[in-house]
Amino acid sequence: MPMTHPIDTPAPGGLPAWVTPLRQRLVRSNGAGLVLLLAVLCLGFTVALPGRFATQDTIRSMLFQVPELGLLALAMLLPLISGGINLSIIASTNMAALAMAWVLTSGVIPVGHVTLTISAALLAGALLTLLVGLITGYLVASVNAHPILVTLGVMSIVNGTCVLLTRGKPIAGFPAEFQLIGSTLIMGVPLPFWIFLLATVAIALYLSRTRHGVAVYMVGSNLEATRYSGVDTRWVLISVYTISTLLCWVAAILMMARFNSASAGYAQSYLLVTVLAAILGGVDPFGGFGKVSGLFIALIVLQVISSGLNLLGVDPQLTQAMWGGTMILVMAGRYLASRKNQPRH
Repeated sequence: MPMTHPIDTPAPGGLPAWVTPLRQRLVRSNGAGLVLLLAVLCLGFTVALPGRFATQDTIRSMLFQVPELGLLALAMLLPLISGGINLSIIASTNMAALAMAWVLTSGVIPVGHVTLTISAALLAGALLTLLVGLITGYLVASVNAHPILVTLGVMSIVNGTCVLLTRGKPIAGFPAEFQLIGSTLIMGVPLPFWIFLLATVAIALYLSRTRHGVAVYMVGSNLEATRYSGVDTRWVLISVYTISTLLCWVAAILMMARFNSASAGYAQSYLLVTVLAAILGGVDPFGGFGKVSGLFIALIVLQVISSGLNLLGVDPQLTQAMWGGTMILVMAGRYLASRKNQPRH
């Protein structure tokens, strides 16, 4: 009978047995490294900007800016863990924003019924993103094509349709009651940040505490092995892209409330930053591994870098370059750590 080396013994999800403890060591080291990086950045900017960086106004400004990117990063996190990607998150966000903006400004609800108008707008955005998410998930799960191609096609269709219907012009002028979503403070913390925090906790519990969330990791680790284990992988993938797109709807609400407008061209630079935040937070770009806590810390790191450099008067393009450089350094460090922890035999 042939002998099986313990390193090659399959683990749940079709991976070798040594992968799980190795990944656990890597995520611990990645989380500690991010916290250390965050501490160094905060200390550095505090010293470089005395009386300007470590202030209540700067912190509150960062808390106002994080939520939209954070929700979009969560929308990217789920497909990445499942072994895919969702390139249509920005297009879906702008689509939802434009649909809600049209309801808010078109007069389809009689004047004076503000609560009814806002409710109708939110419902329209939710239903539209739900439909796009279901279609995207069905195509990813049923068509033998990589999610990059599927979501790229969805992105092109959605974005092109939005530009066609609006002629590329923004829709602005929302009720003051709607704008309160983006400016209200609760216990000194912006309401958008509380919404982002609630979504973060919900996704973290979903991935770690539910059978369906565990199945997302299994699909990302080994789709075929998961299918043969009795998991309905099609339903898992459809759910992943549906939840991802619904998170875009929430992001659209916050963007509209903050900017008092909606456009098909907003937040285009956020797409690559969401991938950057996920990779920086420890998500495996090949799927099957990643934690919401790592993503959360990575978002704070990126926001600190952005705010600090902005206060220093650095060109925003250089900020994006530094974000990219940070990701390369983290990936290099993770590779060296994996080489060091690789079992020798």
